Amino acid sequence: MAQQGRRLAVYKKILQDNVKRWMIKEFLEYKLARLGYIYSEVLKTPLGTRIVIYAERPSRIIGKKGAVVKELSQILSAKMGVDNPQIDVIDISKVDVPEMFPKVIAYRIANAMAKGIRFRRVAFVAVRQVTEAGARGFELVISGKLSTERAKFEKYKVGKVYKSGNDSMKTVRRAAVHVLLKPGIYGIRIAIAPANAKFADDFKIKPPVKQETQQS
Repeated sequence: MAQQGRRLAVYKKILQDNVKRWMIKEFLEYKLARLGYIYSEVLKTPLGTRIVIYAERPSRIIGKKGAVVKELSQILSAKMGVDNPQIDVIDISKVDVPEMFPKVIAYRIANAMAKGIRFRRVAFVAVRQVTEAGARGFELVISGKLSTERAKFEKYKVGKVYKSGNDSMKTVRRAAVHVLLKPGIYGIRIAIAPANAKFADDFKIKPPVKQETQQS
């Protein structure tokens, strides 16, 4: 019974750590949504908790003399109970091409629409940027009061984007962003198959090899 109690305590600790990691990521995404935030990693170290933030514009997240990072560290420590948070901000372009990340494209579209640019023009620009970056597949869905008082959606698709199966879960990158404009809330949903993506149905046909016959 004592051994079973210890096991349950370990499982409970793992669940608590996972919940706290999820809460940290949700908080960072909410707090830094307009500052070029893409995604983050939360790592436990002997000195505390290391948080790596990947951003399109690191300077905006760091802030003047690190003011934004200091504020984030204080909130994470005081209100969320994060042990000694250490925040690092990395430029997403050092990891991969920015156009291969759906959230980068989604925020670009949202910011352009907030400035009054027509959604179709923004959509065609996004399609061109992603295809020129070498993506194997790209799908964009914009929903809301696009041209009438009734909500509808428009879809733009180029290349191959899987909707189900292992390739859809492991290879295709997805993101959804919402933007509030005067007519109402607009949804921007993006799926990208990166340039270096390898699908399960990729194959190459090797040319036949000629075998030399031995003459007796």
